Amino acid sequence: AARCFPLGRALLRVRGAEVAPFLQGLLTNDVTRLAGGGEAPPRALYAHALNVQGRCLCDVILYRLHRGAEEPHVLLECDGGAQDAALQHLRRYKLRRKVEVATCPELVAWAVLPGTRPLAEALGERLVLAPDPRAAVMGWRLLLPTAADPLQVVAGGRLGDVRDYHRHRYKQGIPEGVQDLPPGVALPLESNLAYMNGISFTKGCYIGQELTARTHHMGVIRKRLLPVQFSTPLPSGSIPEGTEILTESGKSAGKFRAGDNELGIALLRLANIKEPLYLNVPGGKVKLAATIPEWWPKTAGK
Repeated sequence: AARCFPLGRALLRVRGAEVAPFLQGLLTNDVTRLAGGGEAPPRALYAHALNVQGRCLCDVILYRLHRGAEEPHVLLECDGGAQDAALQHLRRYKLRRKVEVATCPELVAWAVLPGTRPLAEALGERLVLAPDPRAAVMGWRLLLPTAADPLQVVAGGRLGDVRDYHRHRYKQGIPEGVQDLPPGVALPLESNLAYMNGISFTKGCYIGQELTARTHHMGVIRKRLLPVQFSTPLPSGSIPEGTEILTESGKSAGKFRAGDNELGIALLRLANIKEPLYLNVPGGKVKLAATIPEWWPKTAGK
């Protein structure tokens, strides 16, 4: 049965004639594919908003609400803790664009797992059911009015504990939110943005593009976010984000980002991932093993 997880993510509404050029200059992906009037546009698109230094401000999933030649109308999903920063960022660059930017508290985002299409009923005007644009292993995204019951939409589904959703993400190495992608710290290509269909290298200029484009053309990415498994469960809530991960000789191999019990996600040097690695925890150190996710391109990580 499909499981429905309440995400607690924020939704921002961007609407108006100039939605496409406005968002095109702020996000890493080619928003014209989503917001424009082309044939068979995707329903959802993944991207990052970057600061001027090319580091991640927040990760976003965009949803197309308009149809055909209607006025462009897009919802932007982001971490609840990043809502104010994302809203401020959009409004700072709005200038005289013919767009409206506002919060959208009347809708909420759900994740639906597994990846096979859930049997959806009563797809109304105020409902979006779209494949998660990052990777097939992440299933589906569902937007509903706040008071709506997802089990009345996803036939045969059941409610899931959001902790299990995050454990699924960690197991697959999919980052999401400010803990996995710390604002002003995370770099998009080290965060596997290209693997998650979140960037266009041909779209033209956007804020923060220079460092990302240069890294891409150099073709050298020495660190990446990877799923990790610990030899023993982590002490709950006691490992700060950014704690160093060390090799057996004590050399730095990367940094811990987030985790739950025995699963986590970490930024690691690819040269060290086959070595024994350790994370310092209160009372000692815990051994961990990193893996290359199966959903990555077959040439990745080599």
